[in-house]
Amino acid sequence: MILHEPAIISEDLLEKNFICDLDKCKGACCIEGDSGAPVTEQEITLLENEFDAIEPFLTEAGAKAIRKKGVYETDKRDGEKLTTCLPTGECNFAVREENGVLGCGIEKAWKAGKTTFRKPISCHLYPIRVKKVGEYEGLNYHKWNICKPACKLGDQHQVPVYQFLKEALVRKFGKKWYADLEEIAEAYYIQKKAGEF
Repeated sequence: MILHEPAIISEDLLEKNFICDLDKCKGACCIEGDSGAPVTEQEITLLENEFDAIEPFLTEAGAKAIRKKGVYETDKRDGEKLTTCLPTGECNFAVREENGVLGCGIEKAWKAGKTTFRKPISCHLYPIRVKKVGEYEGLNYHKWNICKPACKLGDQHQVPVYQFLKEALVRKFGKKWYADLEEIAEAYYIQKKAGEF
């Protein structure tokens, strides 16, 4: 692990390559899994306050479910707050594009200028998962079989996870933090090449 305050970063973010290949996976991360996307208290407030602006960009089933269940639910296992899902497992905010790829209704509303909220940071950061580790935020690479095409595409283009997620990492931690991360990564690669670890 690499300390880069306020985060502790898994070396996998520098070692593993990744580029989402939506033509292959069709946005499966919006439907697969056993729960919705993690959301913060601030994100819940934004979603609740801006739901009327976001709703026209959702599926009828998703909007109806949110009106009934709310924008989030609490995971009974660990108390984490998550977006609500349809019985099929699909996130209530997921929408299928014309090309068959699942996208985010929140992000569609954001692109249309209807909301100031882009989408949950946990979605924007995927495949990085953030967990509190003492006073730090632990950043780990989440390996999932549905992302094999993304790993393959990342390998073909030699794009490490942290570079693929530059925009999301800047959104979460700021430009200076990301610029410092690039320097940390460069030093890491030099040390690795020199056989220092």
